[in-house]
Amino acid sequence: MPLLRIQIYQPQAHYRIPFTYSRRHTYPIPPYSTIIGFLCNACGVDDQNMPMYKSIKELKISISGKFRLKITEMIWFRNVSKEAHVGSYGSLNNREKNGQICHIGGQSPIKIDVLEDMELLIYLYHVEESKLIELKQKIENPSNRLQVLHIGRAEDWIVYKSIDLLDDSIFEYKRKDGNYHYFTWIPEKILSVNGSTINWDNFDGITYILTNHSYIEDYEENRNHTGKRCYEKVKAKLNEGKIINSKCVFDKDLDIPVFLGDL
Repeated sequence: MPLLRIQIYQPQAHYRIPFTYSRRHTYPIPPYSTIIGFLCNACGVDDQNMPMYKSIKELKISISGKFRLKITEMIWFRNVSKEAHVGSYGSLNNREKNGQICHIGGQSPIKIDVLEDMELLIYLYHVEESKLIELKQKIENPSNRLQVLHIGRAEDWIVYKSIDLLDDSIFEYKRKDGNYHYFTWIPEKILSVNGSTINWDNFDGITYILTNHSYIEDYEENRNHTGKRCYEKVKAKLNEGKIINSKCVFDKDLDIPVFLGDL
């Protein structure tokens, strides 16, 4: 059973919770769709008919992470509506303020939660080892990347700490109660590893409906890779590190529980 383990450091990160506006809240770790988007970026996948996209869709994914602290920043968001422009300049035909020509529209102050010193631990499984080897090569040498490698906002750049191709001997199925100090998504459908039987109901955590894979509306008709994106959803618990009263799969190297989502 081949697996790819990726350890990532981010100086800052924001993984936006949808439908938060005047204050933009963040998940403590990225949802599945954010990691899938990162993989597509690194592999240069901008067409949902590319073979590499099929390989990424077939992955089983585990996401864990921790951060040093959370801060709240104040930023400006621009509104380019006519009403916002008139509110800023008094007239649609005016763009001058304090003797300077300024950008059209108006600005609104927005609070945004930012995670400092983020450490991510991502596990990827594919039934074909060759697919993981190809993925590892593209992640390590992203010569066809679509943008600068980031997870979250475009400015949330990443640093690889390690990228390791492993087999399932790295995993141990056992009960070991404790607080592992990592936030972890525990998906409702967990891939069985080494004969493991894991009951989702036995684990603590707030249940979220997370985005995972997506498709572009009317893509076959217009081939517009920036068109409206429609997301599939998956149910997962956000566990804060406390694992008790249940067996699960552990990474023997790092002594961290791993929950591969069968998305």
